[in-house]
Amino acid sequence: MSGLRLFPTLLRTVSHLQPRQLRAQITHMLRGYSRPSSDAGLAELSLGPLPRPFLEAPAHARWHEGDVLELIQTRVDFSSGMDWSHAASGPLWAYHLHNCDHLRERSLSPERRTELILDWIRNHETGVGWDPHPISLRLVSWGKLLLMPDALSLDEMKFNRISMSMANQADALQANLEFRLLANHLLSNLVGLVFAGLLFSGPRADRWLANGSALIREMDLQFNDDGGHEERSPMYHSLLLESLLDLLNLARVRPERSSAELVQGLESVCSRGLGALALYCHRDGDIALFSDSAFDIAPRFQSLVEYAHGLGVAPHALLSPGLLGSTGYARLESDEFVLIASVAGPSPEHQPGHAHCDALAFELSCGEERVVTGMGVHEYVVGERRGLARATLSHATVEIDGAEQSEIWSAHRVGGRPRVVLEDHRPGHRVEASCAGWLTPDSIHCRTFILDNDGLEIRDRLEGQSRPVRLSLPLHPGIQARLVHDQDGGAEAHLVLPSGRRMRLVLPIEAEWRIESHPYFPRFGQEIQRERILGEAAAFESGTWRFEWLD
Repeated sequence: MSGLRLFPTLLRTVSHLQPRQLRAQITHMLRGYSRPSSDAGLAELSLGPLPRPFLEAPAHARWHEGDVLELIQTRVDFSSGMDWSHAASGPLWAYHLHNCDHLRERSLSPERRTELILDWIRNHETGVGWDPHPISLRLVSWGKLLLMPDALSLDEMKFNRISMSMANQADALQANLEFRLLANHLLSNLVGLVFAGLLFSGPRADRWLANGSALIREMDLQFNDDGGHEERSPMYHSLLLESLLDLLNLARVRPERSSAELVQGLESVCSRGLGALALYCHRDGDIALFSDSAFDIAPRFQSLVEYAHGLGVAPHALLSPGLLGSTGYARLESDEFVLIASVAGPSPEHQPGHAHCDALAFELSCGEERVVTGMGVHEYVVGERRGLARATLSHATVEIDGAEQSEIWSAHRVGGRPRVVLEDHRPGHRVEASCAGWLTPDSIHCRTFILDNDGLEIRDRLEGQSRPVRLSLPLHPGIQARLVHDQDGGAEAHLVLPSGRRMRLVLPIEAEWRIESHPYFPRFGQEIQRERILGEAAAFESGTWRFEWLD
C-alpha cells in the first residue's frame, strides 16, 4: 500500500484508539521496552497448601525424541542445544517458545524441565522472551511448575536462581504493561503480576500483588455482561478463562494474600465466561472458529468446566438463552442442528486486531458432524494466508460489490468498520441481523436464520442500492457436494457427510452457483483443502437457503 493510500487508512485506524492507548503507543515508539534494575533480595515462596492440579500443557506443544520441540504444527530440532533466539519459525512460534507452556508437557522429566528453565535464565538475558506478553504467560507457567509436586528437580541454589529470575521478570513486566495494546495482552500482564504476587511474599511481591485492583477493573471492562470477552475470539476467550481459573486456584490456597474482592471478581467472571463459552461450542466439544481462533491452543470446554467445578465455580446461565447480545453471537439448536452465528462487527473498537470479516457468518453442525465451518487462522504475519483468513469471502456470509466488510490491513489492523445490528432474536427459533459494509453503506445485507423441526432456513436480502454479490458457503473437510439444477432454473446442492448421511441444500435462485476448492486453517500452521459452494449475482435482491435431510 502506497504512502498516499495508507494515510487515510491509518487515520481511520487510530481514530478508534483510547487516549491512554495512544499515549502508550507514542511512548513505546520513542523508548521501546525498559528493563529496570533491582538490588532487592530474593522473593520468598509464600507458604500454604498446594492448589488443585492445573490443566495439562496445550495440545499443540509436544517434545519429541532427540530434543525436537513441536509448537503450532512446526518442529524445531534443538538436539545441538537450545536456541532461545530462534526466529526462523516466525514471531508466533517464538512467543510460544518463550511462554514455556511446553515445559508442562508430561514427557519431560523433572530434571529436564529444571535444566531448560536454568538454560533460559543463563542464555536469554535479552530478546523476544522479555516482551511483556511472554513474560506474563511464563510467570504463570513457571509458577505452576514450582507448585506441582515433583514437577522440578530443585536444590536451594537452583530454586533461588529461578525465584530471582521470576522476580526480575515480574519487575520488567510491571514497568512495561501493555497499555498500547490493551485487550488480552493487558489482562494477561495483570494476571501474571498478581499470580507472582500470590506465589511469593515480601515487599517486592506485595508490589506485584497491588495490581489486583487494576485486574478486577480490567476483567469488568473486557468481559461483557453476557460473559463474552470483548475480542470475540472463542480461542482467546478460552485461554483467558484458563489463566483466570489458574489465578483463582492459587488465590484459594493463599487467603492471607488474597482479597475477598479479587476472589469474588474471579469467581464471577469465570462463571459468566464459562456460560458464554458453552454457546461457542459444537456438540463435538470444540469451539467455533470465529475471529482469530484455532484448535489445540486453548483447553477444550469440558476440561475448563471440570477444572472450574473443582474450584467451586459453575457456568452461569446466559442473560438471554442462546444469545450473547453484547458480544454479538447467537445460537439456534434443535435435536438435529446447532447453528452459531456472528451478529456483530470488529471488536473492541480500540483493538480489533483479531477480528475477521465474518459479520452474519455462521457455522452449522449436525450431531457431532460439522457441516459449515469458519476459516480458522494459519499465521500472524502479513501475507496471502493472513489476508485470506480475515477476508469476507472466506466465511459463510455475503460479499457485496467485491468489497471487504471491514478495511482489514497489515496483520492485525482494521481501518473502516461495518455497521452491524442485531435486529431480532427469538430464543431457539429465529435470529435476524444486518450489516452495512464500510465501503457499501447504502447496500445493507439483512440475514434471518430460522430453525424449525424440519430444517434450517436462511433468508438473505439486500436493502438499498442493488449491487453485485458473492455468497460463500465453506464446507467442513470431508463433505462431498454436488450441484443439481431443475428445469425452472433453481439450484440445490446435495451433501454427503463423512458418516454417510445425506443433506439437501436449496440455494438462492438469484445466483449462479459453482463448487470449488478452498483452504481451511483449523490449526496454526495447518492448511487443509475443503469444498466451498460459491454463488454470484450481478444484481442481488433476495434469496433463501434451506438445509434438509435427504434420508
